[in-house]
Amino acid sequence: MAQRCDICGKGPQYGNAISHAHNVTHRKFFPNLQKRRVLYQGSVRRLKVCTRCLRSGSVQRPA
Repeated sequence: MAQRCDICGKGPQYGNAISHAHNVTHRKFFPNLQKRRVLYQGSVRRLKVCTRCLRSGSVQRPA
């Protein structure tokens, strides 16, 4: 399952996990995705939307 927002396209970002002993391993930071029913292109659809899009009002919830 792709960890990608259907509205803005935000996906995983890559970085390093650094321990107290400064051992460095690679890790992923996933966006906070929620499955929501939204009004998208004139119809109600269930999409994976990041919380930033929900908070900013980029999506409309159906009435």
